[in-house]
Amino acid sequence: MNIYLDLFLTFAKVGVCTFGGGYAMLPILQREVVEKKGWSTDEELTDYFAVGQCTPGIIAVNTATFIGYKYKGVSGGVLATLGVVFPSLIIITVIAAFLSSFADIPVVQHALTGINAAVVALIASSVLKLGRSNLKDSLSVCIFLAGLVLAFFLKLSPVLIIICAGLLGYVARTLAGRREGER
Repeated sequence: MNIYLDLFLTFAKVGVCTFGGGYAMLPILQREVVEKKGWSTDEELTDYFAVGQCTPGIIAVNTATFIGYKYKGVSGGVLATLGVVFPSLIIITVIAAFLSSFADIPVVQHALTGINAAVVALIASSVLKLGRSNLKDSLSVCIFLAGLVLAFFLKLSPVLIIICAGLLGYVARTLAGRREGER
């Protein structure tokens, strides 16, 4: 298959999962882009997701753009972005046209409740997979726990948490490297 068509269709498949936003797309991104296509590693996907949170725009769109660009340059970034956005545009247009007529029907409300619960399960699954591949030492575990506490209890901005975590990781690794050099 043409690689550009493959990029578009792969990210269109990811884009179909509009419920739950960018976080809900993470397990599908992980399966399609890391496990099936090999266009990215788990660590790179985590990095793209982190940067995607810090940059303006939608996390899934930013992540698709980063991966497409890494794989096939500007045209790959554009096609991956179009692929991830296209299904959402179609689905949201259809839902917007009909939702107001169906929103009060109990079956629809119950279905949305079930979908939301499944999205939480998918996000939890991705968090566990990414945690296993990224929390490799005590420093990364400590930074993770500190970020979790800051986000959950203090409701700090994700951007601020990511910047602080990056600085802390940089400083800690730099100091550890200097200590190793002195030995």
